[in-house]
Amino acid sequence: MKNKFWKIGICACMAAGCLSGCAEGGAKEAVDLNSMSLDEIVSKAKEDGEINSVGMPDTWANWVETWNEIEETYGITHTDTDMSSAEELAIFKNEASDATKDIGDVGQSFGPVAEEQGLTLPYKTSYWDSIPDWAKDDDGDWIIGYYGTITFITNTDLVKDAPTSWQDILEGDYSVTIGDVSVATQAQSGLLSAAIAFGGSESNIQPGLDFFKKLAEEGRLDMGDASVARLEKGEIEVAVLWDYNALGYRAQIQENNPNASFEVTVPSDGAIQSGYCTIINAYTKRPYAAALAREYILSDEGQINLAKGYARPIRDDVELPEEVEANLLPDEQYQNARFIEDQEAWDQAVADLSTSWQEEVVAYAK
Repeated sequence: MKNKFWKIGICACMAAGCLSGCAEGGAKEAVDLNSMSLDEIVSKAKEDGEINSVGMPDTWANWVETWNEIEETYGITHTDTDMSSAEELAIFKNEASDATKDIGDVGQSFGPVAEEQGLTLPYKTSYWDSIPDWAKDDDGDWIIGYYGTITFITNTDLVKDAPTSWQDILEGDYSVTIGDVSVATQAQSGLLSAAIAFGGSESNIQPGLDFFKKLAEEGRLDMGDASVARLEKGEIEVAVLWDYNALGYRAQIQENNPNASFEVTVPSDGAIQSGYCTIINAYTKRPYAAALAREYILSDEGQINLAKGYARPIRDDVELPEEVEANLLPDEQYQNARFIEDQEAWDQAVADLSTSWQEEVVAYAK
């Protein structure tokens, strides 16, 4: 599974001298995508002929259909190198004017960081007015294309009553798999969701740590990965995953084993939502192909493709086909889900999580 959200230390800015020097030979100073018509971009994108992405593999949120359709429609071939959000920014920065990558897909909090580091090439797309203000940079340096919500996936062959809240888990007797909270944003968002359920917030994650400490003390905290392989083998009773991962894993497992029984639920007492944004490499050698890819991702077709991968499209004016809508969780499950409200406080909490998770939770695991 793609570990998009491994948050390693990355500097908040780059020296101006480095930026100007690294930009030489790249697209950064030479291309103003926002001044071009879509027809001009399409024409030049066909001349680019290919696009190399990072963190946008075929198996994540159904990227495969979008890449296939871009190739079929425009003759632009595609390759991807899967990596975390922090690694995406690092490769853009380190390669600079020797760029081999054109576009990436990063966790919501990484979009502004990429812009601050001078790693982004702005492009608003023709769907600009359909994108909520909170989901885009003013100039189009980053644009959220889809988002996910923390859920539980329960193997109902192992757990009779699937939990629908963190309180249910607290009162249960089964094990829970959340992944490595010290490095993975999916797991970190699960921790924050639990904290919220018990009165915490972005600036007070202690209730979440206390919750998982109790599970650890009871021998109910599974320290392994929340992978589709482990779910399929029956090694996991309840896992904490983004909704599109949980639904996608369930579909994949049931395709191989129609008798497998998994229930996916949004915790009613605390569920964080988070978006993912495309960033066009400031130093790309193929800026037009990258711009066209973003254009397609935000088109009706691209948004529907993401929904086919169980992600929630950012554009609410796109009408999903009935069969696609039917595969998503009902809207009423999301009533108490919310996005991060205090990003600064949450960033600080995440910076300290590696230590606090190890000392306050892992140390008590049985």
